[in-house]
Amino acid sequence: MLGKGGRKRTVLLDDPQLIQALRRFLRTLGYTHGPLFQATRNGRGGVLRYQSVQERWQGYAERAGVICTLHQLRHSHATELVNGGVSLATIRKRLGHQHIQTTLRYAEISDTTADTELRTWRRHRSIS
Repeated sequence: MLGKGGRKRTVLLDDPQLIQALRRFLRTLGYTHGPLFQATRNGRGGVLRYQSVQERWQGYAERAGVICTLHQLRHSHATELVNGGVSLATIRKRLGHQHIQTTLRYAEISDTTADTELRTWRRHRSIS
């Protein structure tokens, strides 16, 4: 997958059930290689542009009665990773950022996570 600036991105698929479902779906399409998500303009497939994905997502969100952009999903994912204890270096890599400062804009830690981390630090400090 190509990300912003034409940089190569990889997507981790490590859930066996998800992989199995994706394989079944691809078999029904007769998919063998090439772009997985393709445009269908004039009956010809091609790489699906980001703008087209955004438009499709907007339609899905409207039909579901929710307000949520693709960028908000990305932000929520990064926040979930931070609150799950994943290192900023790993999150930076996952999001495809060149600089950790960019990742920090996404990394909103919850109060609960911050409190837990501080309690753990205090306990560890008093034991040492």
